[in-house]
Amino acid sequence: MSLSWLVLGAIAVWALIRLGRHSERRGRAQWRVAATLFSAVLIGAGVLLAFRGAWLPAVGLAGAGLWLTVASRQRIVVPHGEAMSAAEARSLLGVTAAATPQEINAAWKRLMGRAHPDQGGTEGLASRLNAARDRLLKP
Repeated sequence: MSLSWLVLGAIAVWALIRLGRHSERRGRAQWRVAATLFSAVLIGAGVLLAFRGAWLPAVGLAGAGLWLTVASRQRIVVPHGEAMSAAEARSLLGVTAAATPQEINAAWKRLMGRAHPDQGGTEGLASRLNAARDRLLKP
């Protein structure tokens, strides 16, 4: 019985370590917290059932917990497609065709303040804003 408590303690430590590592937008981070706790419960229940001899439900619960762990840790990859057109860049930044470099930088800074991953935004949107600014400012 002490081995089962040791396993449950290890799962709790693993969950706490994992909770401290989330650094993406707020909604995704909350999903990872909930998934971590639920997967720890599933794995713990699977371990307890395995100690009691119920192997089939134990494997099912532990497998579901491991799947949830892996699924909640996968990152969304934004494909880098074709180059952004000037019209698309202006639309994304919300500037006119006659915008000066100062206006473009001001619009970029305003939008990046909300879209940066450290401020709760996403990496994909931040990279698109950077690409739009670079498209309009660089020849």
